[in-house]
Amino acid sequence: MSTRTTATRRLAVATAAALALSLGATACGSDGGKSSGSTSTSSAASATGNASTTGTASTDGGTGNAPKAKGAITVFAAASLKETFTELGKKFEAANPGAKVTFNFGGSSALAASINSGAPADVFAAASPVTMKTVTDAGGASGEPRTFVKNTLAIAVPKGNPKHIAGLKDLTGSGVKVALCAKEVPCGAAALTALKAAGLNLTPVTLEQDVKGALTKVELGEVDASLVYKTDVQADAAKIDGVDFPEADKAVNDYPIAALAKAPNKDGATAFVAYVQSPEAKQVLTAAGFQAP
Repeated sequence: MSTRTTATRRLAVATAAALALSLGATACGSDGGKSSGSTSTSSAASATGNASTTGTASTDGGTGNAPKAKGAITVFAAASLKETFTELGKKFEAANPGAKVTFNFGGSSALAASINSGAPADVFAAASPVTMKTVTDAGGASGEPRTFVKNTLAIAVPKGNPKHIAGLKDLTGSGVKVALCAKEVPCGAAALTALKAAGLNLTPVTLEQDVKGALTKVELGEVDASLVYKTDVQADAAKIDGVDFPEADKAVNDYPIAALAKAPNKDGATAFVAYVQSPEAKQVLTAAGFQAP
């Protein structure tokens, strides 16, 4: 075989190899594009899955495989939520060992004023939309407040009901001393609504700044009756009796809750707000006499 023939064959083989390599690269490039697209889809699915897990965390307050809430969480809550929120706080902490919930219970209007004045808080749970609006109007809420329960009024009387109170009209009787919440407080506003529905005018001997204050007056025997929430009557059943009245249906209070815009612990606030709306929390709240929203 001549030198020229050998060189020609070598050139042909090299050309064929180069062509095959080029085609292989093109194919790999095409497959690579598909592989990249597949990875992107997988990532999106993973992100969706993660989002779903996060959603679960916000619903169950950090149970299951979701990330746990951590750190201090300060909750400003209406006085009528004291018993239930104290219990829910313990349950939330049990599900989130890294979290510590601290409560500030009081009249909703006073709590709202404190929040608007810069008091450090993560969550606000109010006894009426009006008091929550005080905070939202000032830009203090993070997101839209959610109603998580409702509450109605009852007449609290000393054990045995010595004045034989049977309804609102009996509160206007001669010598009957009555305690009401101040009109700025949700329980006071609800009481005025109920009295108006009954066509009654009532002059209380004292106006209290939260519902627990009005209830305490009955416990101490300083008044013959007070208008409080049914949940407070139920929680204090060992010390007082309760009297239902039909006009209470005209004065039902919605209870909204919201994480706060300036919350020091935003993740903790979001988790606690979600937990309060969870089935477990609703079971505790309804057992205490609150109504589902």
